[in-house]
Amino acid sequence: MKILVTGGAGFIGSAVVRHIISNTQDSVINVDELTYAGNLESLISISNNSRYTFEQVDICDRVELGRVFVQHQPDAVMHLAAESHVDRSITGPSDFIQTNIVGTYTLLEAARHYWMQLNAERKAAFRFHHISTDEVYGDLPYQDEQESQVVNQELPLCTETTSYAPRSPYSASKASSDHLVRAWLRTYGFPMIITK
Repeated sequence: MKILVTGGAGFIGSAVVRHIISNTQDSVINVDELTYAGNLESLISISNNSRYTFEQVDICDRVELGRVFVQHQPDAVMHLAAESHVDRSITGPSDFIQTNIVGTYTLLEAARHYWMQLNAERKAAFRFHHISTDEVYGDLPYQDEQESQVVNQELPLCTETTSYAPRSPYSASKASSDHLVRAWLRTYGFPMIITK
């Protein structure tokens, strides 16, 4: 498979890229704008691998994304590119809206237009994997120090049926992107997976 990974120079994205190259026979097209969070040094161990390609592209750039899809012909997308960190979203929410919402929309449209041109077999096999965050569900109940020392006490876990309750610009922008991805499935039949 050829997997297009957005945000592949980030902390989690680079671990995903290294894992794919080191543990599978799949190829990776790493699409990353290289903002504050991108670090190509984390990919030095696989940077010369023939199955690895790097494209410095902003996910909000529809023209460049279209070129990347046409040129590399991926079989799947793993969308990890995102502005992250709650504190950063409080002091500068506009970057989060632009990347996490507009960027996801732009990537969805580029991927959908590419997917629509595939032959029936490749179209049926294609997947758009959107990586989200558990923060879309809001805060876990507060536990004070005394409660946390109680043996075997477990915090309630979020599940796929937990209601969305974002509490910061970061979590709200990620919740918005989740809703866009779900809407592309429902409206266009676009094959997607969301993980948190």
